[in-house]
Amino acid sequence: MHTSFPSPRLICCAPKPRTPTLTRGGVRRRASPPAAAMPPPLQAQRLLLSHRRLPSPHLRCFTAVSSLPSAPAKTVAAAAAHAPSSILSIRESLLSGERTAAEITAEYLSRLRRTEPSVRSFIHVADAAAEREAEELDRRIATEGLDAVGPLAGVLVGVKDNLCTANMPSTGGSRILDGYQPAYDATAVRRLREAGAIVVGKTNLDEFGMGSTTEGSGFQVTTNPWDDSRVPGGSSGGSASAVSARQCVVSLGSDTGGSVRQPASFCGVVGLKPTYGRVSRFGLMAYASSLDVVGCFGSSVVDTATILSVIAGHDKMDSTSSSHDVSDYKSELVPLDLLESKPLNGMRIGIIQETLGEGVETGVISSIKDAASHLEQLGSVVEEVSLPSFSLGLPAYYILASSEASSNLSRYDGIRYGRQVSGDDLNELYGGSRANGLGHEVKMRILMGTYALSAGYYDAYYKRAQQVRTLVKKSFKEALERYDILVSPAAPSAAYKIGEKINDPLAMYAGDTMTVNVNLAGLPALVVPCGFLR
Repeated sequence: MHTSFPSPRLICCAPKPRTPTLTRGGVRRRASPPAAAMPPPLQAQRLLLSHRRLPSPHLRCFTAVSSLPSAPAKTVAAAAAHAPSSILSIRESLLSGERTAAEITAEYLSRLRRTEPSVRSFIHVADAAAEREAEELDRRIATEGLDAVGPLAGVLVGVKDNLCTANMPSTGGSRILDGYQPAYDATAVRRLREAGAIVVGKTNLDEFGMGSTTEGSGFQVTTNPWDDSRVPGGSSGGSASAVSARQCVVSLGSDTGGSVRQPASFCGVVGLKPTYGRVSRFGLMAYASSLDVVGCFGSSVVDTATILSVIAGHDKMDSTSSSHDVSDYKSELVPLDLLESKPLNGMRIGIIQETLGEGVETGVISSIKDAASHLEQLGSVVEEVSLPSFSLGLPAYYILASSEASSNLSRYDGIRYGRQVSGDDLNELYGGSRANGLGHEVKMRILMGTYALSAGYYDAYYKRAQQVRTLVKKSFKEALERYDILVSPAAPSAAYKIGEKINDPLAMYAGDTMTVNVNLAGLPALVVPCGFLR
């Protein structure tokens, strides 16, 4: 499911593959992962994450459990919404002295080493640095107390490799930046470190965030921990896969047109895309600057709320960052024992009609309708709502994103950053460096964007796409004046096979239909699992 913390609001359900299998030693078997290595079982009571309008101008998030007994897997609603918080568990362990930061770090690193050969979530792992930081945390806790080291003490974080980190390589998933190490941390990374988090490594991604499967990485193909023959989604596939496989506690990603939400759906974790400007973009390698957002992944809603509270806030290094006060989002989650039997009484929920039609798998539609039925049982009024401009969002998005990328990626010329190919003149140097350093998808989008911005075509493509963007914003605004929450799938299908769509870019682009409109409108969104597909 998708929801948001500040207004405006959006919620989306995210089905997961049914009957996942893993391959080890040539033998295919059902995935029955231990609780420590994989997401918690979803064949439990149905849960949901939601929120409602309050008399005050602030919004409060609610978690509620169904009073129904265990349901079939395809009807399970958002178990991750009420999954135990890994962050709170770690803090309680440190506070009680049950475990040390070094022991917690060793546990996660051991799991990472076991699973990484098949999952391949990380481009770079800073295991030695993580161990040193954990030992230093233990020393500080022993002498100064737990409060002195921040709310994320001992929490291992994976960082998408398009976010700059001062002490490890930052490649953007591209060979043109192979070996590049920035001199500074991205603001989101710096704030995590200041809160006591340990950055365990840099996660894999489609090159510069351009892709939906993580097959577009210049280094390796990441697999889905639920079924290693399937993709984890993209472009933040490495970050989603790392949390799903319990290689780290939480992770950072970026979302330009669904790059946090779609892989969260495919990997069965919680994925949060904040409102545009809520989190500073300083240190994020730009793809499409008017659409890019730094987001996060976790195994529970509480964990993503905790991370958002840390990384959100105004940053003088990013003029587009919001100056609104940052809430303690975790404290706004209401415990189950304080909820009524009908906690959603008075709430109006709209299911986006255009997301349940042609091109959407039957199993996805069934999962969304089952989740909607559960919402009704909890007291809400659920209706279908039409957003007439919804289908226009996808082509508009690709014109705008490609146009901005053609400008942003001009900095990778072999002179200022990364790999350089020598040439007899400057044009030959530029051409050779880009031809050898950039992948096929990146080159294609640069060409598309350059064409859309060229003289004679600007009005026909770029200007018209901006007009569509205005229509998309207007349609969402009107819908959210009538409904508290909007619901849609996060993707039209479950995770597909590796290689299935790599040679069909149009089919891959169509997979972004559910997510790109939210970026065009600048809205927040949250994905939580709502079932499996057969």
